[in-house]
Amino acid sequence: MDFGVGLMILGGFLLGGAWSIWRADHDTEGRTGPQVLFAVILLVAALLATASGILRVV
Repeated sequence: MDFGVGLMILGGFLLGGAWSIWRADHDTEGRTGPQVLFAVILLVAALLATASGILRVV
């Protein structure tokens, strides 16, 4: 497997993790600050991994 394809797969897993954390909100309080922060960090990591994977393949 090419390294770029592996990076794109990793980006997909990170994107799924960010989506999972974003959807996991408390019934009465909504999303907490650490949930939002961690989801944003995972989203940025997913975008970076996917972009670098695409650039590596091209």
